[in-house]
Amino acid sequence: MKTKHIVYTLLIVGIGALIIYRIKSNSEIRKSVNSAPRIIPVSGIVLKPQIFKDNISISGSLEPDEQIEIRSEIPGVVESINFKEGSKVSEGQVLVRVNDIELRAQLSKALTAKKLASENERRAKLLLEKQAISQEEYDIASADFQSANAEAELIAAQLSKTVLKAPFSGTIGLRSISKGTYVTPSTVIAKLVNTEDLKITFSVPEKYAPQVHVGTVLNFTTSDSDELYEATIYAIDPEIEVSTRTLRVRAIMDNREKNLYPGGFANVILPLETINDALLVPSESLIPVQNGKRVFISQNGKAKEVDVQTGSRTGSSVRVISGLKAGDTVITYGVMAIQDGSPIDVKLEEARTLTTE
Repeated sequence: MKTKHIVYTLLIVGIGALIIYRIKSNSEIRKSVNSAPRIIPVSGIVLKPQIFKDNISISGSLEPDEQIEIRSEIPGVVESINFKEGSKVSEGQVLVRVNDIELRAQLSKALTAKKLASENERRAKLLLEKQAISQEEYDIASADFQSANAEAELIAAQLSKTVLKAPFSGTIGLRSISKGTYVTPSTVIAKLVNTEDLKITFSVPEKYAPQVHVGTVLNFTTSDSDELYEATIYAIDPEIEVSTRTLRVRAIMDNREKNLYPGGFANVILPLETINDALLVPSESLIPVQNGKRVFISQNGKAKEVDVQTGSRTGSSVRVISGLKAGDTVITYGVMAIQDGSPIDVKLEEARTLTTE
């Protein structure tokens, strides 16, 4: 009986020891599995210096080289209209004549008064030489002559303004008057526009102002076409506009064969500089942080965080100014699944040309 109890006891102790051993063994295996680092698959590119054209896109407007509103400097009735709406006119061409009958009559009267004053001045001078009159009386006669002469010149100047001429060659617009219309200096007769050359006016943000120079050739497109046009900067404002913190710039283009209309929209592509050894990274590789941007690079099979300073960007790439060097392997895919020091398996992507146009 004692032997039977001893056998059962030993059997129970043996089974318990086996269970405890298995539990400890499994626990050690699980710990070893959990402690083994997991290698994360990622994608990356090797940085190579590239040519980077640093351009910015700005909204601008098309303006005529010259434009004025044709107005009459003196009031009167329109006697004749010597232009066809929408036609080309030459510099000095007569556009409108205002009735000048009253002014001609006034000029005739003034010339008669001038002639009489001239004769009186001549007689007074002879009498003064003979000491028949005083110097004061001669001065009065001389002043009357000068006043009559000035009056005649004034009326002649007003008479010349009854003929309106084109101050420059261009295209004249739609007229707002008819023959017989009474016009005043506030009446707009028509607009005269020179569109052989067009100006493109746009504003550049203050931080780019030092990179804008006279003579720079730029490109632009219009809202009604994808055609690329070319213009040259010829004038830059001498100061930054305080309200907008921008610098006004003006370029000019030859429009003789382009047929662009003033007043239209222009999407200006302004080149700032060309960098021959720029380092560009895909925009998806950048991680925003509190003080700027950060990327992961591969170093000795592990991910390493690097803070970078970025510059200009395009739709798909960003120029890195500092923090990286040529030859670094930048992680482009899987950046959200890793952290500093994570073991990684990098699959290199084919080199992409990340330049701007």
